[in-house]
Amino acid sequence: MRSETADIVIIGGGLEGAAAAWALAASGFTNVVVVERNTVGSGMTGKSSGIVRCHYGVSSLAAMAASSVEVFEQSEELFGTDIGFRQTGYVVGVGEANVENMRKSLAAQRAVGVETEEIDKSEVAKLWPAADLEPFGAFGWEARGGYGDAYMTAQAFAASARARGIRIRQGTSVTELLTSTDGSRVVGVLLSDGSSIHAEQVVVAAGVWTRPFLARYGLDIPIEVHREQIVMIDPGMELGEVPVFSDLVSLQYVRPDVRGEILFGNSDLKELEIADPDHYLNRAEDDFLELTADKVGTRFPALADARITTSYAGCYDVTPDWNPIISPTPIDGLIVAAGFSGHGFKIAPAVGRLIADLLAYRKSSDSRIPETDFRLSRFAEGNLLKTPFPYVGAGEMR
Repeated sequence: MRSETADIVIIGGGLEGAAAAWALAASGFTNVVVVERNTVGSGMTGKSSGIVRCHYGVSSLAAMAASSVEVFEQSEELFGTDIGFRQTGYVVGVGEANVENMRKSLAAQRAVGVETEEIDKSEVAKLWPAADLEPFGAFGWEARGGYGDAYMTAQAFAASARARGIRIRQGTSVTELLTSTDGSRVVGVLLSDGSSIHAEQVVVAAGVWTRPFLARYGLDIPIEVHREQIVMIDPGMELGEVPVFSDLVSLQYVRPDVRGEILFGNSDLKELEIADPDHYLNRAEDDFLELTADKVGTRFPALADARITTSYAGCYDVTPDWNPIISPTPIDGLIVAAGFSGHGFKIAPAVGRLIADLLAYRKSSDSRIPETDFRLSRFAEGNLLKTPFPYVGAGEMR
């Protein structure tokens, strides 16, 4: 059977795999092959709600998001195409119980370069005149936040990498890793057509499919697959230029859409809905539609004529601390980039750069983003990556 060689193989052509290819190419590494079983961005990438924010209590994540905003802002120049980024701004509101921690979090974010500030309720009322703001105790504001299109972004990453010489093989599955006789190091991959690619470094960026793939090599990647439902709403009125709104009182987020609709997501993530990523219901269920109507109706009472237009569902790859794994593994030459827990889009450019750093230097080139934060071993060590400023009732993704 045919075989080829490469310096690096990336398993998975979703957003993170494509971002890694882009970052490697930008750093001069072009003897790279991306292997994708379907087409670039065809997995969970296209199900992303596409929020762009830097509001994280974990400083390294805030720094990753801040670095990534710069890429989104320069996307036309970098990629020569529209990636769907719309800089509407991002506002987050908390109740009285979380005001102190929000202020500490905003200060920590500013310390790593995030442009964020606290704003008054009257200012938020101008941004979102349809909202009932009475229950909130404080608000944070990021003028550089907004939303984008993860699928378009993945395509842009892939096209940029391909233009620099990186090979992208679509419609091809990796069936197994090739390892040394003692299993201590990776030497390549075997493909579904029987061919192989020999490489001394392999990145597994297979998202929700990562855990079962690596389990056969004795690697426990602690990821649970969680189904997340999204609802699109016709507001029934012209909203104007509204920002993304993260409501941490009623635990919801909404963002405008280029078609004039509103995207709704639920921020109450205390209980996971475990799912099979290859067989799950790709629409919102009736009880979730009722929840949507209740939450949106309560927070935005002025939208009296709003109606649900459509819905869909995707899956998060969730780790025990709701933060990603971007890490070498006990198998020499094998790196895993998975468990993004819903953060993947907004930090994707920085993820690509960190993967490239690990492959080239074994450490991060950005002092704000220590590679040790995202090490796989933290789970066995019981040293989870958690915010020092947790929000009561809304801690999972902050």
